[in-house]
Amino acid sequence: MSKHEENIKKEFEAAEGIQDTQAEVVKNKDGKISQLGKVDPTKGRGGQTSPDDPEIRRIQELSGYLKVDLNQLPSAGRFYREDFEVHIRAARVGEIRDFSMMDETNIKDVDDALNSIIVGCTKIMYGNQRGSYRDILEEDRIYLILSIRELTFKKGEAKLMMPVGKKSCTTKSCKSQESIELRTDNVQFNEVDEMIEKYYDQVNRCYSITTKSHGELTLAPPTIGVMRAITDWVRKREEENKPWDKSALGVLPYLQREWRGFNDKEIFSAITAYQGWETGKYTLIFRLIEKMKIGVKPEFGYPCKSCGAEITVPLSFPGGLKSLFVISDISSELL
Repeated sequence: MSKHEENIKKEFEAAEGIQDTQAEVVKNKDGKISQLGKVDPTKGRGGQTSPDDPEIRRIQELSGYLKVDLNQLPSAGRFYREDFEVHIRAARVGEIRDFSMMDETNIKDVDDALNSIIVGCTKIMYGNQRGSYRDILEEDRIYLILSIRELTFKKGEAKLMMPVGKKSCTTKSCKSQESIELRTDNVQFNEVDEMIEKYYDQVNRCYSITTKSHGELTLAPPTIGVMRAITDWVRKREEENKPWDKSALGVLPYLQREWRGFNDKEIFSAITAYQGWETGKYTLIFRLIEKMKIGVKPEFGYPCKSCGAEITVPLSFPGGLKSLFVISDISSELL
């Protein structure tokens, strides 16, 4: 371990309240240890490393957080910068209280509640620099929320059970399992079509697609930041009773990589340009986006426990979205 690494380790231990356990060793004339002396809890701290050291700040900021393996995300981390990291922690009681108050009939309220969990329970890092939750891909959000949920309920006290329909199994007279638990290790993701996959650009972390009639198209799954900027713009238009092209919501986010600076003026300009597209360009991009969709599938295929045939189970939350962090079945707690 280098001197610099030792200093960082000691700063971290000091921040966590861990005392330095180094002690002066006393030896006799024969060279044998006669006593260990006393521990000096301040040894190794004074004047060694500046508290402004970016590596120390990083260690202190991420204390209590767990680094997510990007390969496990629906995106497999392929559309983030190479130094992108996401760290998560368990949800706290106050955060769960706020989440439980959402109105599940209001799409905006649901979106805000899901984002509030992401905001509170994640930290985004680019090396030693902090990022924003808005840098997370929209299609990775639900997987991260499920991961946060599993950290929150480590003992499995709030299982999410998806019901299996009576006619889900194709084998006649077979009685399949009644439900399947929803966990991060058994969710299934959409796969990008091979036709599109060959255009993946490793350097720019997107799809760079060369076309005959429309030049090169750059497409990538949208971030939370881009989606939020566009949906906020849409809400303003609706509140002011101004018209807007609803089809733009399914296309423009895939053409916009950066949410920073993507303001109302930029969005209006992008939508105006979009409305001027010819039919061929629109249909081409629409189909490309369809083939490059990632994210959690709306329904999963699992083997039937009785006969082994595949059963189809739709993604569902029987207790509503609130059941992600609010226990639905309280019977096990009642005496």
